[in-house]
Amino acid sequence: MNFRFTIGKKIALGFGVIVFLTIVSFYFTNYTLKNSREKTREVIETYNPSVDALKELDNFLYKTRLGINEWTSLFKEDLPQKRELTRLINIEYPALKAKIVQYSTKWKDGEQESIRAIFTLLDHLIEYYKEQIMMPLTTFDDHNDPLIKFMADQALEDSYSDYLPITLKLKELIDEQNSNADKNSKEMFDSFSFLNIIVISLGIILFLGGILIAGFTIKSIVQPIQQLKKILLMMGKGILPPDRIKDRNDEIGEMSVALNDLVDGMERTTQFAKQVGSGNFNSNYKPLSVEDTLGAALIKMREDLRENERVLEAKVIERTEKVVSQKEEIEAKNGELEILFKHVTDSIKYAKRIQEAILPPDSLVKSILPNSFVLYKPKDIVSGDFYWIDKKNGKAMFAAVDCTGHGVPGAFMSIVGYNILKQSVNTNESTTTPALILDKLNEGVSETLHHGGRSQDEEQSKDGMDISLCTIDFETLELQYAGAYNPLYIIRNGQLLITKANKFPIGLFLGEEKKKFTNHTIQLEKGDSVYIFSDGYSDQFGGPHGRKFMAPNFRQLLLDNEKQSMAKQKEIMNKTIEDWRGEHDQVDDILVIGVKIS
Repeated sequence: MNFRFTIGKKIALGFGVIVFLTIVSFYFTNYTLKNSREKTREVIETYNPSVDALKELDNFLYKTRLGINEWTSLFKEDLPQKRELTRLINIEYPALKAKIVQYSTKWKDGEQESIRAIFTLLDHLIEYYKEQIMMPLTTFDDHNDPLIKFMADQALEDSYSDYLPITLKLKELIDEQNSNADKNSKEMFDSFSFLNIIVISLGIILFLGGILIAGFTIKSIVQPIQQLKKILLMMGKGILPPDRIKDRNDEIGEMSVALNDLVDGMERTTQFAKQVGSGNFNSNYKPLSVEDTLGAALIKMREDLRENERVLEAKVIERTEKVVSQKEEIEAKNGELEILFKHVTDSIKYAKRIQEAILPPDSLVKSILPNSFVLYKPKDIVSGDFYWIDKKNGKAMFAAVDCTGHGVPGAFMSIVGYNILKQSVNTNESTTTPALILDKLNEGVSETLHHGGRSQDEEQSKDGMDISLCTIDFETLELQYAGAYNPLYIIRNGQLLITKANKFPIGLFLGEEKKKFTNHTIQLEKGDSVYIFSDGYSDQFGGPHGRKFMAPNFRQLLLDNEKQSMAKQKEIMNKTIEDWRGEHDQVDDILVIGVKIS
């Protein structure tokens, strides 16, 4: 007697396997829950101390900021506040940093990168505090030195731009650690407790239910088999049922003949569908029976596809003609745009030649200021900065001018400013006083640009310029200076002397009364270096962090290279700003003029 692996035996075996797998799943789930609880404790032991340590770092940052503010204002050398600041920086900070670094080894990659970035910025800030504020302001005499005190106050103000990003990044990291700790602690413990109950309940239900389902299925299998026989007989007539049954060596195998008929019919249907899909609408197809709904649908589809193909061919021809017409129109428009772009570019290049014509030639610069340099780097083809050099009544006159905007608008302003400046100097043959010339220039620009009135809805135009104007009598070594926003730098014996400009521009009046510029007279000495400039150099973005070059770095650059020749200084300044800019765009026109007194 041949052994027959019947449906009942298969189902019994299947449910036996389910029972076995349920027991195995129950065991491993409980094992996983135990391990997960241990991991949860590790998370809590890592995140909570990390949050506390980060808050200590935030408190340290706040206390050092208060301490460095007090350092600049307290004149005595040995004070508790200064000793406390020194202790914070030299003792507390290294220990706190080491503790946070140890905790961070268990953080996510992004969080580790964030704390490394914070410590990099903080280390730089602390070194900046030491070098620019704490070391210069060591003694009582240091606090009474105006230049040292001014440089320290300026350094304190500049450091705020580094202090603020650190506090923001640290706050984000604290919030992220808090969020991780709270979320992991709550969700993991809640989910694990709930999962433990569910797994135990499901294990019991699956175990008992599996036994019941196995017995019930074995007893009720005969009736479904009879129903499946009827379905397969319907498939033999071309009436497609939703289910598919495979030929097998059991009760269901009695329906294999009907299944074979179905396979034959489906093969014919598949071949017909391929012929229709490839465009052969003349292919023949014989339905399996009068009630063959699939066969009737395929014949209807063949006729529909034949009609659709004819309609689509007509539409393709029509739309192809339309696309070709549109393409020709677009090509014509592109040609017009290319011509227009060339005209505009040629006009701007011609404007550049006009603008360069107003700049003093190198021969004139060398004849009036023999030991000097001019670093001139326009942002665009044309520039809003320009320099002016002339000689009158035995005095050398030179100016660095920064007009509103850059590019074409700035270039227009530069031409207007140049003409009015030249007119202001030539109006009075005896006038070489910079302040009087700027007053005259201010009046001329304001009148030319219709400033000072109440038109245009009571708003005044912001068109104007910043300027530094100097005259030097090389016989007496007397320098006179006046400026609008742009200061004068003089380096003497390794020290930087700053003469501040008036805090209002040329061509802009905020009140009814026009302001007068201040004239400064300075007795130069041989070996002095004189510098005037626009703000484009110090405002250039670049460096490793994409920040501005800043005025302190500009001043230090001048001090570091003051002993070099003027030509070498120009070369160094140009290379320094280009290396700093890197891949960043130039943000403004750059102009620096240097004169050596020999």
